[in-house]
Formats: sequence, C-alpha cells, structure tokens
Amino acid sequence: MKPFLAALIVLLCCRGSFAAETPNILLIYADDLGYGDVGCYNPESKVPTPHLDRLAAEGLRFTDAHSPSTVCTPSRYGVMTGRMPFRLDYRGVFTGVEGPCLITPDRLTLPEMLRQKGYETALFGKWHIGMTFLDRDGKPVYETSNARGMELVRHADLSRRILDGPLDRGFDHFFGTACCPTTDWLYAYIDGDHIPILPEGTRDRDALPMHPWSFDCRPGVVAPDFDFEQVDLVFLEKSKAFLEEHIANHPDRPFFLFHSAQAVHLPSFPAPSLQGKTEAGPHGDFIFEFDHIVGELLQTLERLDVADNTLILVTSDNGPEAPTVIHMRNDYDHDGARPWRGMKRDQWEGGHRVPFIARWPGRIAPGSVSDQTICQTDIMHTCAAIVGFELPDDAAEDSFNLLPVLLGEQGATSVRPYTLHQTIRLDLAIRRGPWKYLDHQGSGGNNYSRGLLKQYALPETAPEAPGQLYNLETDPGETTNLYFEHPEMVRELKSLLDETRSAGRSRS
Repeated sequence: MKPFLAALIVLLCCRGSFAAETPNILLIYADDLGYGDVGCYNPESKVPTPHLDRLAAEGLRFTDAHSPSTVCTPSRYGVMTGRMPFRLDYRGVFTGVEGPCLITPDRLTLPEMLRQKGYETALFGKWHIGMTFLDRDGKPVYETSNARGMELVRHADLSRRILDGPLDRGFDHFFGTACCPTTDWLYAYIDGDHIPILPEGTRDRDALPMHPWSFDCRPGVVAPDFDFEQVDLVFLEKSKAFLEEHIANHPDRPFFLFHSAQAVHLPSFPAPSLQGKTEAGPHGDFIFEFDHIVGELLQTLERLDVADNTLILVTSDNGPEAPTVIHMRNDYDHDGARPWRGMKRDQWEGGHRVPFIARWPGRIAPGSVSDQTICQTDIMHTCAAIVGFELPDDAAEDSFNLLPVLLGEQGATSVRPYTLHQTIRLDLAIRRGPWKYLDHQGSGGNNYSRGLLKQYALPETAPEAPGQLYNLETDPGETTNLYFEHPEMVRELKSLLDETRSAGRSRS
C-alpha cells in the first residue's frame, strides 16, 4: 500500500471514530467572570490571565458564546440539562437552604448521561440549583416554613441527610456548597449529601476584609472549618485529589469533572497567598485566583499524563457583577464587560456574552477562533455527540451539537438556527444572525435610572417601542433601537420567539 494511501485511511478512520471516543471532560465554570476580565478577550484588561490565555492559544476561543441566563441559578440549570431555564417559570436565584432542586428526578442531566456511557462523575464547588433540606421532623423546610434567609437556615436540621442534590442528579462525588459559598446565609461545606462539620457560630464581619468588593457577605451561620478566604483553594484541592485518585485507581475509565468555582462572585476574598498579585486591587487578585485555579488543574492533568485525552471547557455563568464593574472601571480602568453594553442581570450583551474556551489536543486546532453564536446549553448535546449518546426527545431541548465547530468542520454554516436569552425576571430575547430582538423595554435586569448605574444609561432612541431590535453587526454596542425601522424583522423574530416558547424546545 502506498504511504499516502495508508495515511489517508488512518486519517479517515480517526475522524470517523470521534463519536466513539471517550475523552475525559473537565468543565471549569467561573462565577460572574466577564468577557473583558480575560486577557485573550480584552487586550486592555488590567489583570493577567496567563493560563486562560494559554488555553485559548492551544485551543478554540468562542467570541459569541452565551450563558443560558443573566444570573447563576438558571444558568447552571441550563448547563446541567441542555434546556433553557425560562421553561421552568422560575424567577430569581436560590439562597441559603432554599429549594427544591430545579432539576426534576425524571430529567436527564449532563453527568447522568455521561455516567451511562461509563464515566465517573464529580462536582466540586458551588451547586446552586436547589436541594431539599429537612426540618427537625424530617420534612422539607420549603414546605413547613415561609421564612427566608437566616431564619430558614435556622429552621433546618443541618445534621440530616440533604436530598435532591448533585448525588441524586448524576454525580458520583460532590463536595461544595448549596448556594454562593461566601454570600448566602449558610457557610458550611457539604460532603456528598451531608454537612460533616456543622455550623457553631455566626459570621463575624469585623474579621473579614473591608473594601469596595467585600460586601454581599450576608449574616449567617459558620462551620469551624469554613474560611472565607480559602474557599476556592479548598475546592481546588478536592478536584486535584479526585484526579489523583481516579487516575491511580481507574486509569481506563473516563471522568467528567465539573469544577464550579466561587471566583469571581462577590465578596472578593482572594486567598492570602494570592493577595497583591495584581495591580488591580482585591477583585483583580480574585480574577487572578481563578486563572491560578485553571493553571493548577492544567498542571495536574499534565502531571498525571491525561492532558492529551481531556477536553477542557472554561466559561462563566453570566456577565460581571454591576458593583464590580463600576468600581473596577472607576478605580483601575478595568472593564469586565468590555466591549459590550450591560452587565450581570441585563439582557444586553454584557449580561450573558461570556468567555468560552475549549482545548482538546489533537482534535481542536491550536489558536482557533470561532464567531459562531452558541449557548452553554449546547454543552450537553456536544458531549452526547462525542460519546455517542442518542439524546431522547424529552431531554436537552435547547441544546445543539458543537462538535463540528470544535473540530473545525463547520465552516461558516451556523450550528444554531437562533439563540434564546433570558434575564432574572424572565424577560426574553432572541438572536438570529446579526439581529437581536428583546421582547421588553429596558435592560431586563438592572435599573439604570438611579444610583451609580445612572452614569452608564444610554439615550433611548425609541422610548415608545414595547421592545428592542438591534443589528449587532453594525451596532455591537446596542445603542440604536431599530424597532420602528424594521417592523418586519420585529414581527418575524417575535413570532419565532413565541413559537419556540410554546413548543417547549428549540432543537428539532
């Protein structure tokens, strides 16, 4: 056989076997990390992110990637299920011991799908999709009390088994927190389905750092082993220990590791070992800490000799927090939302267009850049394609297969016919090509008519319009509402939005 023919046969066989391969999958999920916080997305960033920049240089950087929502709880639901969270009709986010889990027991999840294909699955960090904490009589606290916050935490019997958490939704291992680790009333780690070290005291605000990024740390009960400045490094050590143990004991079994970071959600409490590492203050150091975590996980994969067979995905649950953006702009000339309008909670691009980097050595061409419009709900269908899982009709209803894009086979053809967006208030929007239609007035989230956000309010070019229409190709800053100039496009996109809302799916 001629050499070139043999090489061609090998190449074709390899390309045809992608769906049958079982690479390890590492999903690193940041909290409130903005598009402009990462150096490879923003050359004017004041925070060095060498490990994220390296991943992009060695893999694929998406420039038009979106979180399922503009806030964390619904976005995480979208990632875990491949379904847009607005279909739940749930508004807001969970705090403390609120529940129940938004993922019903009958719904296929990303980790359960991978587990059915032989993967060992683990989640370390923030869950935030709801759990069932029980009261002293063994009944769900959300059924026996109308309290919220600290009062609801005190109503729970924290010594009891916690139901409907990650172990009940497809994960073999879990160590982390129910909600935002250093924000939400309950400051204690959950190991699997129980709290191993129960809270004994309450948060002492005087013992914590004080700066413009240190608020949003609510009063709460605190376990003796819970150090507010070490949370992310605790999660990191758990992920590294899992990798060590898995490779030592199950070297032939693929793993799915979901590392769900606290960084860079307020309050910005970087570990003492990482404080002062940037010239952009405590929040700059916190962004640096997230990049450090990415680097440590990369180094662990390389040391264990599994990096070449691991697909790494790094992204964020929504855009940067409003107070963070304001203070970072004013104090350090760093813009976590750059170059987009809006920030966390907003329907404008800054609220949900986020970094999304993929690396898969030997599969994804180094230094690739894609302008495909994608959503994090697509992770599930993409993983299904990689492992050869046939998705049922009642799963991943808003998930599309990005594997051809990862492999450089898609070209200019769009994977998605359109993309849906939602806010914390369940205001909806739809994007098709350059056209974006917002089915509401205003931001859909933050109030720009008062306070510090007022300085960022833009003139309304169509104040009487009930919705907003932008052409992101000619107006990426969403400055000119074309609602009245293109009524046919408004009708078309609104009809499509209403249609997909009533259909319960966007994937055909």
